[in-house]
Amino acid sequence: MDEVKFEVTEERKKVLINQIAQKVIDYRLSPVAIVFLESSKPLSFLGNQFLIFMQPFYRALFSRREYEEIAAMLEDRNNIEMLICEIERLEEERDEVKRSEKNSRH
Repeated sequence: MDEVKFEVTEERKKVLINQIAQKVIDYRLSPVAIVFLESSKPLSFLGNQFLIFMQPFYRALFSRREYEEIAAMLEDRNNIEMLICEIERLEEERDEVKRSEKNSRH
């Protein structure tokens, strides 16, 4: 059986990164995800292989095609950094909304 190699366009990469980051924020896993991603940067290829090993778990969150695109995309350390930045951006937005809501109550 031949392995299918997915090419991820820049536009699709942005969509996937935002989707992953949003799920991390929704599950309130930002600190854990950031630490994990930062520590895995030097081992991005091995991290990709770990994603393949954990495929049954991740497939519960993403379609097969999305999962394959994410696995291919995360082989590149630059994409990991983009994901970390997106998680941080979304976390900051969420915190800002909470602060605004808190201030409007008073």
